[in-house]
Amino acid sequence: MLVLARKPNQSIMIGDEIEIRVVDIKGDQVKIGITAPKNVSVHRKEIYEEIQASNIEASKTNAETDLNNLSKIIVKKKKKDQ
Repeated sequence: MLVLARKPNQSIMIGDEIEIRVVDIKGDQVKIGITAPKNVSVHRKEIYEEIQASNIEASKTNAETDLNNLSKIIVKKKKKDQ
């Protein structure tokens, strides 16, 4: 891990397109500003971890259950159309 000291209004560059700027320091709280391209997602770590967990849970669908449910819907539709 790289640790850098910065004062308010000083920045750190990540590559050529991402700038991290110290906006304000009050007590034990540091406010930072992040400038990044629109195609780069920027999230607080706890939010990022929630998104990852949600994506993993969503990917655990049961294909057999989904096919059975779809089959039931098709049968109901056919009966309704008759």
